[in-house]
Amino acid sequence: MCPRSAKSHTPSAGRGSRNPVKPGLEDRHLAVRLDDAWLKFQTRLAVRRGRVDTVIPYTGYGTTSWVRVLARVVLGDPRDTGRGAQSGPLKPLKEGMRGWRNFTSAPVAHAVVHVTIGDTVHDVEADRGGVVDARIPVTLDAGWHTITVQSGNSRVVEAPVRIVADTTDFGVVSDIDDTVMVTALPRPFLAAWNTFVLDEHARTPTPGMAVLYERIVRTLPSAPVLYLSTGAWNVAPTLSRFLSRNLYPAGPKLLTDWGPTRDRWFRSGQEHKRTSLERLAEEFPGVKWLLVGDDGQHDEAIYSEFAQRHPQNVRAIAIRQLSVGEAVLAGGRSKTGVQPTPGIPWIYAPDGAGMSEKLEELGIIHSEVRSADVPEETD
Repeated sequence: MCPRSAKSHTPSAGRGSRNPVKPGLEDRHLAVRLDDAWLKFQTRLAVRRGRVDTVIPYTGYGTTSWVRVLARVVLGDPRDTGRGAQSGPLKPLKEGMRGWRNFTSAPVAHAVVHVTIGDTVHDVEADRGGVVDARIPVTLDAGWHTITVQSGNSRVVEAPVRIVADTTDFGVVSDIDDTVMVTALPRPFLAAWNTFVLDEHARTPTPGMAVLYERIVRTLPSAPVLYLSTGAWNVAPTLSRFLSRNLYPAGPKLLTDWGPTRDRWFRSGQEHKRTSLERLAEEFPGVKWLLVGDDGQHDEAIYSEFAQRHPQNVRAIAIRQLSVGEAVLAGGRSKTGVQPTPGIPWIYAPDGAGMSEKLEELGIIHSEVRSADVPEETD
C-alpha cells in the first residue's frame, strides 16, 4: 500500500465532486453565476448520458524539490477512456477529445484528484473548471519522470514531468500562435477555429522554428522549453500532437481557462502571460530565459515589461516578424515601443533560420552540437 500524504480536503466517497458551485459566494460576478448555471446543466446532462470521470494529463515541470502537476478532469464518453465495450488506450491522449468536444465535455468542478509520485499519493483538488494546477514537494533527480493521476473511479493515467536541474541557468519560453505555428485566419476567428475545428493537421509550422529549438536543446541539453499561450487548456492535447508531429522539443504548455472570473466576463490573455512569466522568475531565480514571440500583437510589450522588472532572468528576446498578410490577419503589428534593457539583446527575423543565425552570433547556439535524448510528449 502506498503511503498517502495529508489530504488538502475531504474527498467525496471516491467520486469527483458533482457540485460546480462552492457555497458562500453571493458576491460573484454575474458571468460566474451564469457560468455556474451552465456547468450544472452540463453536469446533469453528462451524468444522464452515462459519462464517466476522465482525467486528461498535461506535461508538468519542477525542480528536484517540487513539481507542478497539471491536468483536467471532465465527464467523458466511456468509449474514449477505454472503459466501454471496445476498451483500448486512453483516446484523449492520442486522438479523441479534439475540437468542439473539448469544450462541450462537462468539467468535474472541485474534483478530488490522486497524484502518485514515486511511492507517495498526494490528494489535490481541481478548480471550478476541472483544472488541476498543484505544486507538490518531491525529491527527484533532474530529467524526465512519469507520474500517475486519477480522480474517483477514473482510469489511472500517466503524465510526464520535466525536472529542471538545480544548476540550470538557461531555458526557453515560446509563444505558440504565429510563433511556432501559423493559421491563415483573421485573429477574431482564431478562437472559434481553435474551439470547434482545430486538428493538428490544419495548422502550418513556422518555417525553421522546430530546427531552431532542436538546436537549442542539443547545445544546452539541460535547458527546458516551455510553451506559453493564451489558448485554453481544452486544446492542450491537440497542441501537443502538433508540436510532436512537427518535431518540436517536448515541454510543458502554460495555457489558461477562458471562463469568467469573480470581477470580469473573460480572463485576460495578456495578464495570463505576464503572470506566468512572473511565476517562472520566482520558481527559477537562477535561470535566464530566451523569450520567443512575434510582432503581431502584445509579445513585444509583455517581454519588454518583464525584462525591465527581471533583467537577471532574461538572456535575450527573439521576435518573429510576421509577413504583411500574417500581420493583417493578426490584427496589425504591435504599436508599443520596446523599452531597451541594458545587456539584453533583441533579435528580429521572419523565420527560424534567421533567428538561428542571430542566436549563433550571440553565442546561445553553436554550429556543431551533440545529440540529446528528448522524449516524445504524451499529453
